[in-house]
Amino acid sequence: MTATAPDDALLAEIENVAVELAQLGGAEIRAALGGMMVVKYKGVEEDPTHFKDPVSQVDGRVEALIRARLAEKFPDHDIVGEEMDHRPGLGHDYIWAVDPIDGTANFINGFPLFASSVGVLYRGRPIVGAVWCSTSHVLEPGVYHAAVGHSVRFNGAALETRSNPSIRRRLGGEPRASRQSTLGWDGRKTGSAAIECAFVAAGLLEMAWFERPNIWDVAGGMALCLAAGHDAAEWRDEAWMPFADFAQPGADAGDWSAPLAFGKRESVASFIATERP
Repeated sequence: MTATAPDDALLAEIENVAVELAQLGGAEIRAALGGMMVVKYKGVEEDPTHFKDPVSQVDGRVEALIRARLAEKFPDHDIVGEEMDHRPGLGHDYIWAVDPIDGTANFINGFPLFASSVGVLYRGRPIVGAVWCSTSHVLEPGVYHAAVGHSVRFNGAALETRSNPSIRRRLGGEPRASRQSTLGWDGRKTGSAAIECAFVAAGLLEMAWFERPNIWDVAGGMALCLAAGHDAAEWRDEAWMPFADFAQPGADAGDWSAPLAFGKRESVASFIATERP
């Protein structure tokens, strides 16, 4: 049976649960930080020298907790996460895209930039996002969250962003630390796509772009950026196209991956006019 489009009451309920799940992830991360955790590396069985995709025991535990809680609250919704093999197709009306720890390499090394991200899609389009960040615009951990059609909030409070007109060069999220943009901002690489998404929504970054993120890396942050009124573009068919949704006919939700750029309208327009992945 096809679900109806979410009204404001359902959006509010979904947002509340998304915030709860992001906070759950943040609590588990903080409790484990600094401990002697077990760390494994994806792909090391095929290549013993492959140490590029770490996963801690906390990643799996957080995703399992989130899945269990979501099954209680919205049993008819599906979920795609980084750590478990279940990959629903985008034919489901509601899909939750979850990254229990985004920035795991930072986390296991104690480098304090990481996040726990929850994004909710309705027929492939982001409608709710909640991203717990290890730090924020107020130098405190907390959750940036929003539902489509409503403003971005931080820990439940309205988020007010103002640009200082005396700052002539802003900051932009770049996938390579050595690369410097020629479009009027200084590049920054945090090691966490979810944090960069949240920082764009919060006005700390002018824009950000990613060479090939996974859906769980950016679904929550994309919902935040759309709620903030930003533009987004996706690279497909050898061109930048306006982002519409994550839908891929005949493909699993977990299979989506494409170059993605989003941020302030004028910055995104300048970027896609000159840059190629």
